[in-house]
Amino acid sequence: MADVVVVGGGPAGMMAAIRAAHHGNSVTLIEKNPTLGNKLLLTGKGRCNLTNTCELDDFLLRFSGNGAFLRDAFKAFFNKELISFFEKRGNRMKVERQERVFPVTDSSQSILEILRKELSTYNVGIRYNTRLLNIEADDSKIKALLFPGGERLSADKVILALGGASYSSTGSSGDGYRIVKKLGHTIKSIRPGLVPLKVRERYISKLEGLSLKNIQLKFHSSKKGVKSDIGELMFTSFGISGPLVLTLSGKVLDLLERSKELFVDIDLKPALNIEKLDARMQREIKSAPKKTIANIFKNMLPQRLIDVFLLVAEIDPNLKGAQITGKQRHCMARLFKGFRFEITGSPGMDRAMVTRGGISLKEIDPRTMQSKLITGLYCCGEMLDIDADTGGFNLQAAFSTGYIAGS
Repeated sequence: MADVVVVGGGPAGMMAAIRAAHHGNSVTLIEKNPTLGNKLLLTGKGRCNLTNTCELDDFLLRFSGNGAFLRDAFKAFFNKELISFFEKRGNRMKVERQERVFPVTDSSQSILEILRKELSTYNVGIRYNTRLLNIEADDSKIKALLFPGGERLSADKVILALGGASYSSTGSSGDGYRIVKKLGHTIKSIRPGLVPLKVRERYISKLEGLSLKNIQLKFHSSKKGVKSDIGELMFTSFGISGPLVLTLSGKVLDLLERSKELFVDIDLKPALNIEKLDARMQREIKSAPKKTIANIFKNMLPQRLIDVFLLVAEIDPNLKGAQITGKQRHCMARLFKGFRFEITGSPGMDRAMVTRGGISLKEIDPRTMQSKLITGLYCCGEMLDIDADTGGFNLQAAFSTGYIAGS
């Protein structure tokens, strides 16, 4: 029998197993997939946005309300320690815009390989293709792990790192929530985070794949609004995605639940007000009065956006510049500052990068990640009710909570 059983071979689980073995424990790592780190390989579009170099207080603010829970974990193992962990093992890091950290290899696989080597170095036993069904407890202590076929595995200390419910194709099917709920834990509402958003307008499909840079978003209902930074957006077949959308998606979906209608206004030219936009259009038209408005706008908008923009503005794309009225110009200037779509929801958990909600943090000791209800049970990573913006924050939380649990 192993001293410690870790269930889940993602970032949190692998780090927990490495750390527990480092302290001299015999460790068994159980993974229901045939390989480790399936979801890790997807992070940062396959490049692995490992962490972020911003200061601790700023880092905690990037979590949606529960960041303070991580303060103890981050004090023990934070961005500098995580970077050092990989660099000491031969994988150098680089810092890109918005203080995001990536391996110089630009490969999530290179991160996974180091973790695998560490597991091997510490003789961590790995069981693949093994799904945990339940945990048996008696008098608030772990008694056994239950597996298909009636298999039982006795254990005194178990670390659960089963992930959330997002990207179920990677193995994150929400099993962990079901298992700990049977043990008496409270599960906060499970919902998608860092997820694209769906819109009502069908013509959005004409813009699929188009990216817009240096734009700003304002989501608003009749009662409340949420405004983004200036950044990047990408259109999908059903709506909008990209860093700005993903970061605000949780707040937007919460707002949608409380509202009858919710809209997003895309400010295509946040550096210019309506008056300056109108003046610029006048200059463009004056320099080419015989060109069509569609041709004139090539200097102001991406080609693929022009037809849809003029469709929404109800302006004939074949109108010559000299034929455009002041009223039409003003209408287009307003549209530049508020290209509007109605938000209808999200495509769901399978398209979400992270899970919002999870095990209530009131029932987990932040200094050890041990359950306050079941002695010897530790929970870490995405199973917990913590989630953050894009930029390396969620992955750091997974490694840090795994490190603490393993310690």
